Amino acid sequence: MTDQPQVPAPAEVLEASAVADFLAANPAFFEQHEELLTQLRLPHQRGDTVSLVERQMTLLRDRNGEMRQRLSHLMEVARDNDRLFEKTRRLILAMLDAASLDELVISVEDSLREDFQVPFVSLILFNDIPAPVGRSVTSGEAQQAIGGLLSEGKSLSGALREHELAFLFGSDQASQVGSTALVPLLHQGLHGVLAIGSRDPAHYKSSVGTLFLSHIGEVLSRVLPRYTGALRSVR
Repeated sequence: MTDQPQVPAPAEVLEASAVADFLAANPAFFEQHEELLTQLRLPHQRGDTVSLVERQMTLLRDRNGEMRQRLSHLMEVARDNDRLFEKTRRLILAMLDAASLDELVISVEDSLREDFQVPFVSLILFNDIPAPVGRSVTSGEAQQAIGGLLSEGKSLSGALREHELAFLFGSDQASQVGSTALVPLLHQGLHGVLAIGSRDPAHYKSSVGTLFLSHIGEVLSRVLPRYTGALRSVR
């Protein structure tokens, strides 16, 4: 009579999930059962087989590579923020040191164009009489053109409408601006608006990229009244 292979009883058959749960709860299991490592094989995508240790090493190398890439990205972001902070610090000090409205306006526009490398810069003062430097408009003109952008009194970014771009940057440059970041100069009255533009439609995404511009705008809105006392600000 031929011996028949012994078939495990149903109670002896372990579910794969039970094995996985056991190994997850006992990661040192193979340290006490090293002989099993030589018997384990994992199929490779090419149909070859590799040992469990080799497979683990491959997974660890892949994960280490991913972590290095993430760390490298975070470090680059940190370096970019450091550079942006230093530029912002220099501009704020220049605004505080300005001895006239001319120096204030020039320091802002030159820093944004040359230090920050912003291609489109718009600093507009809101006054009922023309300012002696830069560009100024009446409150009525500003409200009619970009009143919706000023209504909430906080910075914003994204794509603007054609007439808004034309008011901020002029009709010649409006068609070149793909995205904009803008901050109202608001402190005990609305003194003006500061806007920067990029050719890239995705550069200034909605509600993104306005943190440093907001800091600049907050300082500028507090410094401006020193030199515009004779020019009526708008509430």
